[in-house]
Amino acid sequence: MTALAPTTAWPLFTMVVPAAAAALCAAAIILLHPLLVRYALARPNARSSHTTPTPQGAGIAVMAATIILVAVEGFVTRSVATSPAVTVVLCAAVGLAATGAIDDLRPLGVLPRLVLQLVAVAAAVAVLPDGLRVVAPLPVWLERMLELVALVWFVNLVNFMDGLDWMTVAEMLPVTVALAAFGLAGAAPAAVVPVTLALAGALVGFAPFNRPVARLFLGDVGSLPLGLVVGWCLVLLAGAGHLVAALLLPLYYLADATLTLLARLRRGERVWEAHRSHFYQRATDNGYRVIEVVAGVFVLNLVLATLAAASIWLVAAPWNVLLLAFGGLAVTIVLRSFATMRA
Repeated sequence: MTALAPTTAWPLFTMVVPAAAAALCAAAIILLHPLLVRYALARPNARSSHTTPTPQGAGIAVMAATIILVAVEGFVTRSVATSPAVTVVLCAAVGLAATGAIDDLRPLGVLPRLVLQLVAVAAAVAVLPDGLRVVAPLPVWLERMLELVALVWFVNLVNFMDGLDWMTVAEMLPVTVALAAFGLAGAAPAAVVPVTLALAGALVGFAPFNRPVARLFLGDVGSLPLGLVVGWCLVLLAGAGHLVAALLLPLYYLADATLTLLARLRRGERVWEAHRSHFYQRATDNGYRVIEVVAGVFVLNLVLATLAAASIWLVAAPWNVLLLAFGGLAVTIVLRSFATMRA
């Protein structure tokens, strides 16, 4: 796939499309809500963070609003939104959304779920721009294999971390806005701009319904494709020479999910089963209110986005190492506070 060119219509797009995506997402949720209440109730269990049956499936509205607005922008401006690469990634996201919808209604087995994820992620990796290299010394085939594994993990960790009211909004809204800003500034490939701006708007439209105590959950139908789209955009950012920025933006999710997985493996637990071991879940068990947890994550992500921006403009390797260390320290402080019982 060839490199993706920018569009001259972005000033209008940055003002209109996110607002339109928010409105469309909110309207779709209102229309879908009776059906989700009837057919897609998430009933609480020992591993849940909610205590009453709550409908899930708002991801249908989030992804539909994102795709529609990207398509409209592409049709109107003939920009990168109509490129084959973006089209393939969004189609792969639809496939993951369908997988998630089935899993929300009737849980799939681990193997079928993983196979479907691999197919979708492989399609996204296959349309990465020609010449995109994150780690240049590696052979291209090996780098693409590593990107495949990394994206599968990212899809799943976004799903794992979507277990608390407003958590996905607190994480993904700063990430998508930052990615769009980097694209508009020319630091990231143009392909990230229409997708992330539309996705950010859709998340804003979803946020009022997921405000603690949530009336509606995103569901696997939303978290799985969200992980694919954002993960693909992060790979594009890394391939543009900004690997540190691509690591800093999702660093809280990466740290919480990965450290939790390693701890569960060490304890010999079945890592594919639902649990309450994530740091954000332990925080609510340790006396933190839900709003305190998500506010802490949101502020942390603003800090990480600022550090990511600094890593782009301060291109020297020593600065990048220092900024990554600062980001790691900030994440460590938050994780330790979540893991500590409040007085």
